[in-house]
Amino acid sequence: MPDLLPFELLEPLRTLFKDEVRELGRALGLPATILGRHPFPGPGLAIRVLGEVTKERVEVARKADAIFIGALRDEGHYDQVWQAFVALLPIKTVGVMGDARTYENVAALRAVSSVDGMTASRSALPLEFLGRVADRIINEVKGINRVVYDITNKPPGTIEWE
Repeated sequence: MPDLLPFELLEPLRTLFKDEVRELGRALGLPATILGRHPFPGPGLAIRVLGEVTKERVEVARKADAIFIGALRDEGHYDQVWQAFVALLPIKTVGVMGDARTYENVAALRAVSSVDGMTASRSALPLEFLGRVADRIINEVKGINRVVYDITNKPPGTIEWE
């Protein structure tokens, strides 16, 4: 935020952690769909596009993320996960689609369990579920030919990649 604003900025929840905000929301009677929503990075989706950020790469990440989050909801895993997303990595890899070789992007699935976001552990999503999500991403999102699952805890890693 700029040092000098033409108005007074009020941020009554600024010092609260996500679990405390959710507790307050429950006390206020907010619906579970709002209370249980996964955190989203302040800088936006571009923070999940590692390397060069272009309109095309952001769109690839958005499409892959929609598949992952949609599958978490559809198969009943969304509320067991603190935060989940797809990161588009700044590397390409060789693949085969049909009879042709491809040289496309790698997408990393990230899902963690936490209480307050200060520490987090990898979510133990079923391997069969992860396989279905990876297959859908590869088959439906032009520009991705490999999907990996990040199993790094926080610490030593962070939840986001950037």
